[in-house]
Formats: sequence, structure tokens, C-alpha cells
Amino acid sequence: MTRLSFSCLVLLLQLSGSLALVVTPGDLAVLEGRSVTIPCHYDPQYIHHIKYFCQGRMKDFCTTLARSHDTGDAETEGSRVSIFDDPTQLVFTVIMMNMTEKESGYYWCGVEVGGIWHADDASSFHISIVHGMSVINTVVHGEEGDSITVECQYSIRHRESDKKWCRSGDWGSCVKTDYNGTFRNEVVVIQDDRRGAFTVTLMNAQKRDTGWYWCASGEQQVAIHVMVTPRVTTTVYTTTPTTAINPTSLVTEGTSLAPGAPPVRGLVHQHAWMPSFVICLALLLLLMGILAIHKLWKHYKRTQAAKQNEEVESSLAACPVREEDWKETTIIFLNTSTQQLQVLGRDKFNF
Repeated sequence: MTRLSFSCLVLLLQLSGSLALVVTPGDLAVLEGRSVTIPCHYDPQYIHHIKYFCQGRMKDFCTTLARSHDTGDAETEGSRVSIFDDPTQLVFTVIMMNMTEKESGYYWCGVEVGGIWHADDASSFHISIVHGMSVINTVVHGEEGDSITVECQYSIRHRESDKKWCRSGDWGSCVKTDYNGTFRNEVVVIQDDRRGAFTVTLMNAQKRDTGWYWCASGEQQVAIHVMVTPRVTTTVYTTTPTTAINPTSLVTEGTSLAPGAPPVRGLVHQHAWMPSFVICLALLLLLMGILAIHKLWKHYKRTQAAKQNEEVESSLAACPVREEDWKETTIIFLNTSTQQLQVLGRDKFNF
């Protein structure tokens, strides 16, 4: 009975510690020689509690690597492991630098709850130290004409290896660093820091440069996709200063603007009357042309009639008629006003 009670007590202690929440990232893979940053999130009730970071398969027997003060400052000065608490975001951050292969294993983010009746709240994850290569971004973007930079990371074992940059499917396109860890031409620049990373810069990138590439070191390689998009052009619109218009010049006939008077409804745009004016002027010129043609036609008819009368008179003057000739003569008169012929006999005239 005593043994059963003790087991139940231990179980209750474990459950009481698991009710609060500490959240860690999933399992991590880190290149040898590189650093890793680990965020550990905790419940608001643990804002003023001490946080710690330890290594080991079991929480109760793990080796503490870093432990925060009550003020949240880092405690492990000069160590490769640091811890920083940020109560405003409810997270404490652990930084491990220059990871080595022997540091692969299980780790714990924990919060000291305090008291023998309360177990610490903690969460575990696994870190694997690997050899090879990785990249910060597997897809990089840039516009035509830009310089696009790719960062390739490698483990400490590849520190002295040649670093290569190749286009996928074309191994003849590979370029590699020299003994100084550099390479440069008009298209590609490679720079190795000899500490775990090298950068590749594509100069004056063009649309044809879009595709898959390889970062390589020794026998290790990692793929990167480069996307070059057309440059976005922007149109700049400029405004021309306008001259202020006197409001009185916009008032229609019969209106006026007095100081303090309300806006006049007859205001129109300065050039709004131009189309109507042009149409009226054209109609006026057309009417004047018609009248001129009519007057010229009447003048022409009068001139022709006068000319015919002169011809008749001149004919009579050239051939005078005696009085006795009228008695045996029939005279035809042309009445120009009625356009009718009248034939008068000699008995109609008295000479």
C-alpha cells in the first residue's frame, strides 16, 4: 500500500509539471562548425522564473549548459552557449556556437518551478551535427541588371576544399575558387570566408540566367534555384505650373462679382465658348457668300437687259423710219417685264 501511494505521488508530481507549457522547435540538423539559435517559448506564469538549457536524454539527469539569472541576463560568460530571456515575448533564446560532432544529442529547454512538490517544466528536442553543405535560401530572386548573391554554408571538414558554382545539367559551366578562396570574372564572383560559408554573386543578371545551380564543396553539393524577372519600370509624371485665371474673366454677360458676393452661376471655362463661336462664324461666312452670289446674279441680269436695250436702240438709230412707212408696218414690242410679245396693227397707232 505504501509503495502504491508513493507511485501515485510521483505520477501526480510529473503531471503537475506537465500542465504548464514550454515549447521548443523540432529536431535540428546543424553543420559542423556552424552556430544554432534555439527559441524556447513558455507560459506567462513563468515570466519571473529561472530558465535553463541542458543536455541529456533524461531531464532529471541532464547537464546544465546555461542558466538565466532572475533578471534574465546571460549567465555563461565566455562560453559557447548563451541564454537570453525576453519576458515581453514569453521566450528565452539559446545560442550554441561552433558546434562539434560530439555535441549531437538530446537537449532540454526548462523552467525552474521551485519546491520539492513541483517538477520543473521542460521540453526536449534532438540536435544532429552533420557534414556537408546547406544554403540560407534555396530560392533567390532578382531583377534584370541586378547582382544576385547566394550564401552557401559548409561543415568544418570542407574548410580547405575547393568551392564550386555550377549550372545544373552543364558540368562544363562549373567555376571554382583558387588557393585564396576567390574567383572572379565578368559574370560570377565567389568569395570564401574560410570559416564555414562562401558567397556567389551573379553580376548583371539576365533573364537567361534563370534556372537551377549547384553550390559544391568537395563531394558535397546543394541545389539553389535562381529566378531573374524583368525590371519593373516606373513612369514619372510631371506637372506644368498653371497661370491663375482672373475670376471676372469667366463671368458671363450680365453678371458681376462683388466682394463678399456668393459664387456666380454663370462662370464657364475660359475656352468653353470656342467651338460654338467657330460654328457660328462659319455659318455667318456661308450666309454672306450666298447673299453675295445672289446680288452678283441680279446685277448680271440687269446688265444683260440693259445691253439688249442699247442694241435695239442703236439698230433703230441706224435705220430711221419715215412716217408713211408706219402705215404699212407691223411693229413687235418686247415687254421685258412680262416676257410677252404684243403685236400691234397699224390701226392701233395714231401718228
